[in-house]
Amino acid sequence: MARNGERREHRVRGVAARAGGWSARHRWAAVGIWVLFVVVAMGLGSFAGRVDVSEDDQLKGETSQAASIIDDAGVDEPAGETVLVQSRNGGLRATAPEFRAAVADVVKAIEGTGEVTAVRSPYSADTRTVSKDGRTALVQFDMRGDPDTAADRVEPVQKAVAGVADDHDALRIEEIGAASMNKTFDDAFGDDFQRAEYSAVPVALGILLIAFGALVAALLPVALAVTAIMATMGLMGLVSHLQPMSETANSVMLLVGLAVGVDYCLFYLRREREERMKGHDPQTALRVAAATSGRAIIVSGVTVCVAMAGMMFTGLAEFQAMGLASLMVVAVAMVGSVTVLPALLSLLGERVEKGRIPFLHPTKRRGNGNGEDGSRFWSRVLTVVLARPAVSVVVALGALLAIAAPALGMKTQNLTLDQEFGDSLPIVATYDRVNAAFPGGSDPAEVVVKADDINAANVRAALADFRARAVSSGASRGPVEVTVHRDGNVAIIDVPLVGGSDQDKAEKSLALLRDEVRPATFGEVDGVEAPITGQVAGSKDFNDQIVGSVVPVFAFVVAFAFLLMLLSFRSLTIAITSIALNLLSVGAAYGILVAVFQHGWGASLVGAEGVGAIITWLPLFLFVILFGLSMDYHVFVVSRIKEARLQGRTNLDAIRHGVVTTAGVVTSAAVIMVAVFSIFGTLSMQSMKQMGVGLAAAILIDATVIRGVLLPAVMALLGERNWYLPKWLHRLPDLTHDEAGIEPAPVPREGGEELRV
Repeated sequence: MARNGERREHRVRGVAARAGGWSARHRWAAVGIWVLFVVVAMGLGSFAGRVDVSEDDQLKGETSQAASIIDDAGVDEPAGETVLVQSRNGGLRATAPEFRAAVADVVKAIEGTGEVTAVRSPYSADTRTVSKDGRTALVQFDMRGDPDTAADRVEPVQKAVAGVADDHDALRIEEIGAASMNKTFDDAFGDDFQRAEYSAVPVALGILLIAFGALVAALLPVALAVTAIMATMGLMGLVSHLQPMSETANSVMLLVGLAVGVDYCLFYLRREREERMKGHDPQTALRVAAATSGRAIIVSGVTVCVAMAGMMFTGLAEFQAMGLASLMVVAVAMVGSVTVLPALLSLLGERVEKGRIPFLHPTKRRGNGNGEDGSRFWSRVLTVVLARPAVSVVVALGALLAIAAPALGMKTQNLTLDQEFGDSLPIVATYDRVNAAFPGGSDPAEVVVKADDINAANVRAALADFRARAVSSGASRGPVEVTVHRDGNVAIIDVPLVGGSDQDKAEKSLALLRDEVRPATFGEVDGVEAPITGQVAGSKDFNDQIVGSVVPVFAFVVAFAFLLMLLSFRSLTIAITSIALNLLSVGAAYGILVAVFQHGWGASLVGAEGVGAIITWLPLFLFVILFGLSMDYHVFVVSRIKEARLQGRTNLDAIRHGVVTTAGVVTSAAVIMVAVFSIFGTLSMQSMKQMGVGLAAAILIDATVIRGVLLPAVMALLGERNWYLPKWLHRLPDLTHDEAGIEPAPVPREGGEELRV
C-alpha cells in the first residue's frame, strides 16, 4: 500500500505540486524569500522612479506626427486658459461700464497671481473675443512654465477668478482651459479611484470572513493579494523605463491584482481545508491542494497573462501600460499562491482556523465536510440540469443570446464632458457656455504646418488660402488664427470647428479640413507637412486605432487561450467549449452595457441617464479582462470534473461532483469580484460606471448561468466526447497530470482503524 501511495504521489508531481512540496518542507525559507522579493521590488522601484506615458506616446497617426513636429522645432505651446464673463440674465452687454469693470478686475486679479502671461483682453483689436450677441466675452491668457505641470499651479488663478466673481453678482465669471480642466478631471478621477481602492479591500475581507468563518483564513487571501500588488508596484517602476506606465495602469493593476490574488488563494485554501475535513492529515491535504488547485492556478494564471498581453497589440501606450501592469500582477500573484501560500499553511496548521466567527464557520453550517453537501442550492439546480441537459442548454443559451442581442447595435464614442460627468462638475457647464457663445472655440483643430522655409512666398500664400477656405468650406465659422514660429519653420493654425461640443458634427468639420481644405491648399506646395491635431482629431485618431486593433487582439487572445486549454486538458472539445462559453459571457456583458448606458433601460438605477453611448476603449478592455478572469472559474471547475472522472466516477457523477464541490469557492470568488467591480459602478465618471457595471454583470453571469447551468449541461450532452483528442494531436506537449493518482481520503473502520478507499 505504501508503494502504491509513493507511486501515486510521484505521478502527480507537476510544477505546482513540486513547488508546494518544497515550500511546505522549507516553510521559513519560502516565506523569507517572498518577503525579501516584495521588499526588494518595492525598493528598486522606488529608487528607479516611474516613467509615465507622455502625451506624445499616446497616439500614432496625425496626432503623433504633429506632436513630433512641435517638439523638433522647439516650440513650447503654453497651457492656454480662458475666463468666461457673461451676463446672467442677458441684460448687460459687453459694452456696459459694469461689464468692462468686471473684465478689468479679472485681468488685474489673474496678473496679480504671478502665474500667468500673455493676457488678452476681449476688447483688444487683435483678439476681439466678444460673442455675436454681445453678452459674452473671453479673457484669454497662458500659464507660465511647463505646460505639462500647469494643472499643479493653476489653483491660485482659479481662486483669484472666483474672488472677482463674488464681487459681480450680475455676471457669470468662470475659468476654463487646459490647466483648469486637467486639474478638475485629475481630482475627480483620483477621488473616484481612491474611494474605490479604499472600499475594495474591506469589502473583500468582509466576504471572506463570511466564506471561511475564521479571521486568519480570511486574512490570508487579502495578505497575498496586497503583497502581490506591492511587489508589482515596484516592478512597474523598473519596467516603466522600457514601457512607460500611468496612473490608470496602476489603478487597473490594483483592481486585477486584488481579484486574482484573492481568487487564487481562495481556491488553494478551500481545497486544503476540504481535504482536511475529509480526514486527511495536514501534510496530505496540502499535497493534494498543491497538485490540484495549485495546478489549476498555474493554468488559469498563464491564461490570464496571455489575455492581458493582448492589450500590447493595440499600439496605444495607455493600453500597453495597462496590459503589462495587469500581466505582471497576475504572474506575481500566481507565483505567490503556489509558493508562499503552502508555506504559510504548513506553518499555521490548525491555527488557520483561529478567530472563528459564531454561526459562520463551515463546521457550523455543514454536516459532514465532504465538500458535496456544502452547496445545497447548486445540488438542487444540478439535479434539474443533469436530468434534462438539452432543455437546460436551450433555456440558458437562449437567455444569454437575448441578453447579448442589444450589443449588435452598440455605438461607441469618446464621451463628451456632459456625457462623462453630467452636472456633477461645474466646469462642464462652463464648457457648454463657451461652446454656445463661440462654437468650437474651446477645442479648436490645430493644423501644424512644417516647411523648409515658413516665410517662402508660396507657403505664406498657402497659409492664407487655408485660413480663407476653412471658413468658406463650412468647416469653421472663424476666427481662424495663424501663429508663425520662424525659428523652427513652423506655423500653427487654430481652427474652431463647426459643431463645437457635438462630436459627430465636429468630426465632419475635421474631415472637411483633412480631406478637402488641406489638399487644396498645401497639397501643391513641395516640402510642406500639415498634420491636423486637437481634441476632436485626437479622439478620431484614437477611435480609428482602437477599431484597427480589435481583430489582432481578439485573434491573439482567443488563439492562445485555445492552445493553452488544449495542452492543459488534452481535449479538443474542452478547448472549444471553453472559448465558446467565455465569448458568451463577454457578449452578455456587452448586451447589458448597451441596454443600460446606450438605450437607458434601468439607467436611473446606476445614475447613467442620458449617456447614449459606450466609451470607445471599453469593449476591447472588457474583452481582455473578462476573457482572462472567466478562465479562473472555468479551469477550476473543469479540473475538478476531470479529476473526478479519472478517479472512476461516471460522466454525470463527475460533473455533479466537480460543480458542487467548487460551487462554494466559485460563488465566494464571484461575490468578491462582483462587489469590488460594483464599487466602480457607483463612481461619478460614466466611463468608470460602465466599466464597473460591465465587469460585475459578466462575472455574475459567468459564475451562475454559465458555470452552474450551461457548462454542466453541455458536458452532460457530450459525454465521453468531452475528452476527445484526435490522434494527429497526440504529439502535442502533455501539460496534464494524473489526477487519478491523488491519494484518497481515509474512511473510519469499526474499532477506530482507518481504511484507504
